[in-house]
Amino acid sequence: MRLLLVRHGQTPSNVAFLLDTAIPGAGLTPLGERQAAALPEALAGEDIEALYASTLVRTQLTAAPLAAARGLDVLVRDGIREISAGDLEMLDGHSRAGHTYMETVFAWSAGDTARRMPGGENGIEALARYDAVIAEAADSGAGTVAMVSHGAAIRMWTAARAANVDIDFAAARPLDNTGVVVLEGSPADGWKVLSWEGAAVAATGPGTEGGPAGRPLDEVE
Repeated sequence: MRLLLVRHGQTPSNVAFLLDTAIPGAGLTPLGERQAAALPEALAGEDIEALYASTLVRTQLTAAPLAAARGLDVLVRDGIREISAGDLEMLDGHSRAGHTYMETVFAWSAGDTARRMPGGENGIEALARYDAVIAEAADSGAGTVAMVSHGAAIRMWTAARAANVDIDFAAARPLDNTGVVVLEGSPADGWKVLSWEGAAVAATGPGTEGGPAGRPLDEVE
């Protein structure tokens, strides 16, 4: 299966750099609406057969133009929602809270899945729910699936599950709004990343080419 993991469009909480992870969450800014409207053209070369979004409003609003252009239903699944910030909800992502959030997220990718977000879920729970939606999509038989999800969740899951992307790579490459990570594989055979926001990723290792460099601990939803 070809898997497109798409970050949602810009929200007011992104602009304010807040840890906004609870349902239903913020809607899109005017820029976010334009980003969503541009997705059908941006993904014109992809033969998308199934389209998923999380239970947060921003992903469903982002998916709507693509769904309309392709004649697809948006399959809403809780499993691909953002990683819950728990006690850190709506705190400043530039603060120590933001660092704690991302440190916890990438600790899960590194295998410390028993570690718990303060007042929130642990890595076992977060990976299991994300894995379940990926497995559902793979079992559907669709050749190409798009999932509109969230920056931290996409980076955490990809670093944990893709053979050719490690934590350093994912941590150094925050996803822009409507940025896309393209993977290929299956739950049984494993996953490899083909591209990260349009930049090719080496098949045999993390690689370093392409992708916007960023501050690893500062990209939060």
